[in-house]
Amino acid sequence: MSNSSNRGVVYKEPGKVAVESIPYPELAIGNRKCDHGVILKVVTTNICGSDQHMVRGRTTAPSGLVLGHEITGLVIEAGRDVEFIKVGDLVSVPFNIACGRCRNCKEGKTGICLNVNPARPGAAYGYVDMGGWVGGQTEYVMVPYADFNLLKFPDADQAMEKIQDLTLLSDIFPTGFHGCVTAGVGPGSTVYIAGAGPVGLAAAASAHLLGAACVIVGDMNEDRLKQARSFGCETIDLTQEGDMADKLEAILGEREVDAFVDCVGFEAHACGCNHGKEAPATVLNSAMQMTRAGGQIGIPGLYVTEDPGAVDDAAKHGALSMRFGLGWAKSHSLHTGQCPVMKYHRPLMQAILFNKIKIADAVNVKMISLDEAPQGYADFDGGAAMKFVIDPHGSAA
Repeated sequence: MSNSSNRGVVYKEPGKVAVESIPYPELAIGNRKCDHGVILKVVTTNICGSDQHMVRGRTTAPSGLVLGHEITGLVIEAGRDVEFIKVGDLVSVPFNIACGRCRNCKEGKTGICLNVNPARPGAAYGYVDMGGWVGGQTEYVMVPYADFNLLKFPDADQAMEKIQDLTLLSDIFPTGFHGCVTAGVGPGSTVYIAGAGPVGLAAAASAHLLGAACVIVGDMNEDRLKQARSFGCETIDLTQEGDMADKLEAILGEREVDAFVDCVGFEAHACGCNHGKEAPATVLNSAMQMTRAGGQIGIPGLYVTEDPGAVDDAAKHGALSMRFGLGWAKSHSLHTGQCPVMKYHRPLMQAILFNKIKIADAVNVKMISLDEAPQGYADFDGGAAMKFVIDPHGSAA
């Protein structure tokens, strides 16, 4: 098998990715055998907004990095220690790589596994500072700790019929849902979602699933706001001048929301006439202003420790100017970090399979081929109101 060919999406330099021949995966981690791993034939793999941070040159990602952490695939080879996942299984791969053995994994905190990244807690496929694991925007990929990590779909034929929905279980659907859960969203909640990219749209759909009374989505892109309105969200155009409390009051009759979800992250921009200027702490400060006293703020949006393209020296090292005293005075709780995908992916799979949510429609999935991936990156960066899903073998069409 090791002589088989493989291709993947490779980061070249800021603004440029390319599809190139890469090594076929082996059941190995460095120089040692990986008997707990499997090799997947990738069925679908999605372009993520967090990939764009790297491609825009806003991280320390090295040239040559094979991208992609949102993977769904078919098991074609399994290590000798894999007991429960079988060759032929169709599986969803959590973007977090987790050993299942460390203290954090045993507590369900799989986004900060202690054994899969020498540099820091937590790892992911194809991502800067996340352990050096080969990404999955490829034809084939190796997944370690397979029995612990992988979610097997109960019926492969049924799964292929819903693959455009199920492919979102590897990251953005659980991530959006986690943002809402950590923001305390429940029946009757009023919710503000900052950002109408794919994660923001997934969070908005998740808020509806959790029973929110009113979901308001703010963004600067009218096409993305239109997409949010397509499944029942209220929207606020952030390019327009005006006080956010006034805008909330016009929708809710109240000037604050119960729950706030930041789906923007560190490349945030100011609002109104300054919407073309970066202001990395603006969403966090807005969250504290717009959330009621005692409310919760979920922050699935990515914040980094090193941002070479930041607007000032402090932000280049992840130091942002937050009015934290306001959040303290209002007894807010703020929830950060990677989503622990395994906490949510099975119940969200069930919600998809039993038609409780149409998440692919909500985020506007568009299927593309592997060779179309560079154009997909360009279109996404240009503000396209869709989630690009790569079909490397043409099997998911």
